[in-house]
Amino acid sequence: MPSTLERHAEQLAALGHPVRLAVLRFVVQAGADGASAGDIQAHMHMPASTLSHHLKRLVDAGVLQTRGEGTFHFYSADYAALRGLTDYLWEDCCKRGKGCC
Repeated sequence: MPSTLERHAEQLAALGHPVRLAVLRFVVQAGADGASAGDIQAHMHMPASTLSHHLKRLVDAGVLQTRGEGTFHFYSADYAALRGLTDYLWEDCCKRGKGCC
């Protein structure tokens, strides 16, 4: 089981690619129901095989979730994981004493 540091480093690495960050933002904007792979592909203007690679990386990093409905695949943000990541980044803010965040 990876440590908290390793898990968050993997999440940040996945988000460190412009395409994946844009995909995450699009899916977050879609709300709790998420967006279909087709809608994401249309928004991103890229081949399905290329998009599939990026979606898999985001799912493997734990920032997106996927579900199937018939032949369709939908992706939604894992809001708890995203909150955990941002909380982790801020949890030690200013603990070394010079000012306040």
